[in-house]
Amino acid sequence: MKIAMWSGPRNLSTAMMYAFAQRPDTEVWDEPFYAAYLKATGLDHPMGAEILAAGEQDANAVIEACTRAGPQGKPVFYQKHMTQHMIQGVDRSWIKEMTNVFLIRHPARVLASYDKKRGNPTLDDIGFRQQAELIDLVNADGSAPPIVIDSADIRENPDKMLRLLCQRLGIPFEPAMLSWAKGGNPQDGVWAPHWYGAVWNSTGFAGAEGPLPEVSDNLKPVLKQALAIYERIAPLKLNS
Repeated sequence: MKIAMWSGPRNLSTAMMYAFAQRPDTEVWDEPFYAAYLKATGLDHPMGAEILAAGEQDANAVIEACTRAGPQGKPVFYQKHMTQHMIQGVDRSWIKEMTNVFLIRHPARVLASYDKKRGNPTLDDIGFRQQAELIDLVNADGSAPPIVIDSADIRENPDKMLRLLCQRLGIPFEPAMLSWAKGGNPQDGVWAPHWYGAVWNSTGFAGAEGPLPEVSDNLKPVLKQALAIYERIAPLKLNS
């Protein structure tokens, strides 16, 4: 099984990768398109030079690797993907060969968190538009509803939600998914020192989230656009 977990940034995606990395039957891959995305867009990201040097910059080569079995040959190959990396011109047809899961989060929380790490994000930076497009692509034939899971639900009850997710994926739940050792994962991308501080200091999923954060005035137009997309997707989520 090749699992493509699609989310925008600041969306519990690293914690979910850590959870799957605890499974003895699973190998994980952290944001394989990041270098190709930076090469194609020319965007200035924290640690951009290191990301370009460490990663594959040819999106077609990344696609080929994503659709093969993992290099360790384990039964489950879990890939953490950022929806914003699927820019115009990158082939998306390959995702139909994957088992796709869509990890969503309320955009107010995404924007408040992202703004602290890389200021003044745009709608394309946080991936909501691209995530909706990918969900529509997966759902185009109507054969089965897309698998969508909300980070707030995971944080409120990780045991329940990971069991539901594993059931939908058709794999056994592993209690080991609920915790990990502090200090990071060997499969972390080179960008981890900038982005992964909180999860490096964690040993499991954080507790339930509090009230929605305030979003700065300059980001409210982005929030409005992203919220409309989130509200369209949210009814598809597990446990909705």
